Amino acid sequence: MLRIAALLVFVISLFVLPTQAQEPAGELIVALPNDPTSLYGPNQADRTAGNAARPMYDTLIRANQEGGFEPLLATAWEVSEDGLSYTFTLREGVTFHNGEAFTADDVVTTVEFGQTESNQYPYNAGITTEVVDDYTVVISTPSPDPLFLTEISGWLIIPGDYMNEVGIEGFEASPVGTGPFVFQERVAAESISYVANENYWLEGQPGVASITFRVIDDSATRLAAVLAGDVHIVTRLSTEEYAAVEASDNLTGISYPTDRVYYVAFKNIGNGEGTPVENQLVRQAMNYAVDTETIVDAIFSGAASTVIGFTVPGNLGYDESITPYPYDPEMATQLLEEAGYADGFSIGMGCPSDAYLNINDVCLAVEADLEAVGIDVELDIMSTDVYWGEEFYGATGPMYVDSW
Repeated sequence: MLRIAALLVFVISLFVLPTQAQEPAGELIVALPNDPTSLYGPNQADRTAGNAARPMYDTLIRANQEGGFEPLLATAWEVSEDGLSYTFTLREGVTFHNGEAFTADDVVTTVEFGQTESNQYPYNAGITTEVVDDYTVVISTPSPDPLFLTEISGWLIIPGDYMNEVGIEGFEASPVGTGPFVFQERVAAESISYVANENYWLEGQPGVASITFRVIDDSATRLAAVLAGDVHIVTRLSTEEYAAVEASDNLTGISYPTDRVYYVAFKNIGNGEGTPVENQLVRQAMNYAVDTETIVDAIFSGAASTVIGFTVPGNLGYDESITPYPYDPEMATQLLEEAGYADGFSIGMGCPSDAYLNINDVCLAVEADLEAVGIDVELDIMSTDVYWGEEFYGATGPMYVDSW
């Protein structure tokens, strides 16, 4: 397990929508801040990939606004008294985009392929499935899991026959689901296009004839595109860019608190072994060395806050009694001396280029603050496909910046 430093910030997400309601026809164009890593769930390394893929798929259940769950591909479910087994009654008459009928076997395939070790993010470990009949399936966990329904609400159901025929690589090239939109084409680093599923089971959906996701990695360019009407939805704008949205008569901006946490991680495996980050005093020194409050004010214009870890206000388990490390470069220097690094040291740190709002600027700020206390950071800002392309962040140095 990687050790995580309690850096950096809890970000306020900004995005805009057109003020005029979309007609149930025509094309919806959505800008993406980076090229999605995959349209297959267990290989999706970031939220952009999930957002771009979701129109193709349905899940068994979904969370509602009240914090409960409502039916999708499962019409009902029961939990055993010991909390180990979940019996799902499945919706009949649903077909995948390739014409396959949705049955319990497809739920089994989704679980089994999710456990494939070659996935970037294998899941469903220890889970077993049992087909009762075509429209009843039992999913069992090795121990009671109070969050299991939440986990299930994220499973993107895939067609068993097709997946077994083409494998993961073939599926990624031409994905298939039961969702409201059908995959048409993907042009790497440029666009992903879908058309409406004319046989979608949910009445009243989809509401547009097609969706196109356009990859626009520069936020200023995304803003220009939505102001010009070339795209309809953009996300991850800076606070300055968002002000231009608010000044427009043709756009509606929405801002809200999110769980987006920027952090610096220290590897205790791979090329992190035998480096100074194995020393607890060094890790503490780095926390004191980074001025997170200035990052919040200067880079995010105050539309963020410092946090102590991956949980943020509103999350289950958030502890308000714990406070973030204060900015104290003198304490950082003292701890480095105690750790035996009075003269500092050099170390590599990775950064995923433009993967999140202002992430490059955050990486540069961390680099500058660490160098101010004698730590020579060799910053490597790399493309996201390389950054997330190896297990355990194998392409980065002993330290890396990312977001959760």
